[in-house]
Amino acid sequence: MAIVIKSEQEINLMRESCQIVADVIKLIGTQIAPGVTTLQLDTLAEDYIRSCGAEPAFKGYGFEANNLFPGTLCVSIDNEVVHGIPGKRVLREGEIVSVDVGVKKNGFYGDGAYTFPVGEVSDEKKRLMRVTKEALDKAVEQAVEGKRIGDIAFAVQSHVEAAGYSVVRDLVGHAVGRELHEDPQVPNYGKPNKGVVLREGMTLAIEPMVNMGSYRVRTAADRWTVVTEDGMPSAHYEYTVVVRKQKAEILTVYH
Repeated sequence: MAIVIKSEQEINLMRESCQIVADVIKLIGTQIAPGVTTLQLDTLAEDYIRSCGAEPAFKGYGFEANNLFPGTLCVSIDNEVVHGIPGKRVLREGEIVSVDVGVKKNGFYGDGAYTFPVGEVSDEKKRLMRVTKEALDKAVEQAVEGKRIGDIAFAVQSHVEAAGYSVVRDLVGHAVGRELHEDPQVPNYGKPNKGVVLREGMTLAIEPMVNMGSYRVRTAADRWTVVTEDGMPSAHYEYTVVVRKQKAEILTVYH
């Protein structure tokens, strides 16, 4: 496992790509409404990213040459956990939609996600979103020098399961930098005081994916979209953070 510690100069370069991520999430949030298609959101995001002299990190990403990801955003609705492909689907009142965006600029990546309500949503979905965002915040509190990856993982799992929800186990967060996915992986479940020791200058994409029902997921026929096995809704939030000595620095602040 090759863990890359970033210099302050490199973190400053990452700060630019991460700021664009945050700005895209804010921009898309203003456009989410019943009747809007996921492709409209995707086009808006790509145009904005390119206007900043940056590239969409997800577009063309993948390991199967005949099935590279076609979108700028991953747009995942209700029971879709992550990696939803933008297209003709129209947003409907009462749905929740996870928007995940990656940006590359100056040779460095930024990565972030946020789950939005479409119009008025049920109290159950509001609670799912709130608990997932709280889990992310609790995870970030653990991203300080001397802690371990397991401390981040346990912070998410314990908060989510106490609320009666489950964390997705088949997908994890990750370090990020010159590559979109670097070591170490950052799972959302685990035991405290276990795993890689955190050091200042590590840059992590922490991303709880939380299901209202079972943690089990499957991949849809498009070989990208991950959905809950039981059809229950899922929420997803993600920050890119820098491990610091006292308190993690969030590079993708979007509120």
